[in-house]
Amino acid sequence: MLLLQFSTSHYCRKARLALAYKKIPYRVENLTPGLHILKLKPLTGLTTVPVLLPELGNDPGAIADSSQIFKFLDQHCPNLPLLPQDPELQTQALMLEDWLDESIGTATRFVYYHFRAHEGKSIDPSWSSQAVIQVVRRQYGINVATVELAEGRLAIALEHLKTWQHQAYLVGNQLTVADLTAAALLSPLALIPYYRQSEPWLFAALIRIHQACGEALPPGLS
Repeated sequence: MLLLQFSTSHYCRKARLALAYKKIPYRVENLTPGLHILKLKPLTGLTTVPVLLPELGNDPGAIADSSQIFKFLDQHCPNLPLLPQDPELQTQALMLEDWLDESIGTATRFVYYHFRAHEGKSIDPSWSSQAVIQVVRRQYGINVATVELAEGRLAIALEHLKTWQHQAYLVGNQLTVADLTAAALLSPLALIPYYRQSEPWLFAALIRIHQACGEALPPGLS
């Protein structure tokens, strides 16, 4: 299998965690932001990563969106399922995944790129890195006002996810899409000192989930 990705994307990390957890061999192709459209539009009709190319005969040629990749992987490799069998727990896991995808992953992006453009500029002050950061900030409208809103959403999310302090998994007694999604989409916060100091339980959980999948730890935790 081939995963088309941006190497720094937390949504692509989500797909990598699922592939690693399922123990499915795969390769990655890192795309260049902007130029990636030329590769992806003919394949999926969309311009977003990750995109999985299963390369498995009659299987679909290209699967866009991390949630759709999860569904395909559970069908292709039923071992180590990403959803609980219990319908109620399955609904809980899918609702958490959707909330994390649509709200919290976006909030993390806003806070992270604002940090990288200011206090975190020293992480990589190179012209190329800062140019990408500025492109992302313009593309998504990341500014002081929108970052303040994102910080509020993250505060609510972290309060809700504190169940991770007392139980191994967010839903039921097995690793699910909820755990993988939270571990991936909150991973950029590991580079921000405020969150590392105020929420140590979060990063203990992120390390635990990455280790359960056999996936390399994100920057700031490795």
